[in-house]
Amino acid sequence: MAIPIETFHLAPNAQGTLQARIQQMVAEGILAGRFRRGEKLPSTRRLAQHLGVSRITVTLAYTELLANDYLTSRGRSGYFVSDNAPEPPGFAAPAARMDRVDWDTALAQRFADGPPIGMGKPSDWTRYKYPFIYGQADPTLFDHANWRLCAMQALGARNFDALTQDQFDADDPELVSFITRHTLPRRGILAHPDEILITMGAQNALWLAAQLLAVDRTTAVEDPCYPALRQLLRHSRSRVHAVPVDEHGLPADHLPEGTQVIFTTPSHQCPTSATLPPARRRALLDRADALNAVIVEDDYEFDMSYLGPPSPALKSLDEDGRVIYIGSFSKSLFPGLRLGYMVGSAPFIREARALRASVLRHPPGHIQRTTAHFLSLGHYDALIRRIGKALWARRKVMEEAVARHGLEIAGKGAHGGSSLWMRAPDGVHTGTLADDLRAQSVLIEPGAAFFAGPDVPRHFYRLGYSSIPSERIGDGVARIAAALAPRAMGS
Repeated sequence: MAIPIETFHLAPNAQGTLQARIQQMVAEGILAGRFRRGEKLPSTRRLAQHLGVSRITVTLAYTELLANDYLTSRGRSGYFVSDNAPEPPGFAAPAARMDRVDWDTALAQRFADGPPIGMGKPSDWTRYKYPFIYGQADPTLFDHANWRLCAMQALGARNFDALTQDQFDADDPELVSFITRHTLPRRGILAHPDEILITMGAQNALWLAAQLLAVDRTTAVEDPCYPALRQLLRHSRSRVHAVPVDEHGLPADHLPEGTQVIFTTPSHQCPTSATLPPARRRALLDRADALNAVIVEDDYEFDMSYLGPPSPALKSLDEDGRVIYIGSFSKSLFPGLRLGYMVGSAPFIREARALRASVLRHPPGHIQRTTAHFLSLGHYDALIRRIGKALWARRKVMEEAVARHGLEIAGKGAHGGSSLWMRAPDGVHTGTLADDLRAQSVLIEPGAAFFAGPDVPRHFYRLGYSSIPSERIGDGVARIAAALAPRAMGS
């Protein structure tokens, strides 16, 4: 592989002759790991033209590097980084750069002022033996072979335009068609293509909704709720009211006067897993109508309903066009896919499309087309059935282990899902519990980050079971119970 000639620059303030500076530039590139063994250097003629020096100067520098075994020459093929490049000579270290910008005043807005979206999940979570974490895929369940075939099909000549062209603000018509004809009707939703927008996952959809609906407005969110949502609304300068949920989800009569936007997870409340009953869904729509408010419905994990069919989406009951529906393929396929969709009235989707185009144009066409093939060929439905069976088996083991060790479940999905919302005894700080368990190769999610306000309960935690095999669940729960026992006695 050839090293791009644009990589080579002579430092304007460097000392020494041109030959010495070129020699040092190449040697430092090798020693820094930027130029790797076997990689080809530019010819002396090209490098001389690029640097604006004579060819003989470059030739002499290369010759010296050959003598020191930094480079090797291969006949008529040119110069290459030697397989025996020596240890670095005593080049002076470059002077430390002085950052003279006062970033406290230069930054017009801050985005790193809250807990990370991953809420502290270690990047190396796969090396832990008992990863009770939410939202991570189990690679043993994924249909790698058919996904690979769909990706190859999307790379074919027939799909070349979808792969290579900048569609500006358009989405893949095959993916939109499948969502229109197959995905949404399963949720009781009928929509036209101009009422659908493909997004970079649900997170991107929530950001678009916040930017279009919540800037300088009064919004209501569930408490507890998805922590990143509160961050998005804070960045939008929204006046946020946290409305406590109960075992049935969001109580509509607790929404304060003046609320203009309502964010909710009615089918599978995050993180308690409560499902909003039909009467409450109707009450929520009526309350939104009385407030003249818009509802943003995050319908995550609806396809993980392996215990029974999910309740119809809130959007399916919407007769006024006031519900914006958000769905995602990332949770059910794999988190790194980052592909979701939002459904709303055409005027809203038109503005969302324009905002998306100003930031990222559209999600990659190849990813959209690959997903469209995977969905339309039936691989997605087969995968969901396989995942559902695995999650059902793991949930059964989880519930048995939790009951056997006397742990308390605070919430679990009525239709399925992939986690249990747990309550430790009062006075137990699950943040410190999580730290102690990590040393035993057990990962849990402390619940404090889901709540709003300075004085939040610290004794909740979440146990996910999407990425831990059934045979490890019992031992992992036993370790959690053992760690909780002395804390429960002292609380």
